[in-house]
Amino acid sequence: MEAAGTVSEAQEYVERARGRLYDLHQLIGRADILYQQAADQLDEVGRTELAERIRSEMVGLNILHGRWTFQMVEEFDDGYWATAHQLGRAVRDEITGGRRHVFEAELKERSRTRGRRGHEATPHDLD
Repeated sequence: MEAAGTVSEAQEYVERARGRLYDLHQLIGRADILYQQAADQLDEVGRTELAERIRSEMVGLNILHGRWTFQMVEEFDDGYWATAHQLGRAVRDEITGGRRHVFEAELKERSRTRGRRGHEATPHDLD
């Protein structure tokens, strides 16, 4: 049971990393748009050489060799994340009968005050 909890914790870290990868994807995408805007602004004031340098050196630049961030996200999702997700489900199915957050559920049951509003065991529980 402890190992299932450890796998669950590992998966939570993978989910956090995935979120940060999506953050990177959105942040770099926005930066790319802003570089394009800056180049357009430079064109408007006659600084075409500098504008062209921004367009040719920054706009559309790969983040990693041959990859934009969407490709990084897709590769991560299809590889590492999918494998972690499938393995986590397999461990959970075998060890906990498919129940998620077993440790947290037990902690909640020990911590709640029975009969007190806001301390129900489940959304449907009225104690």
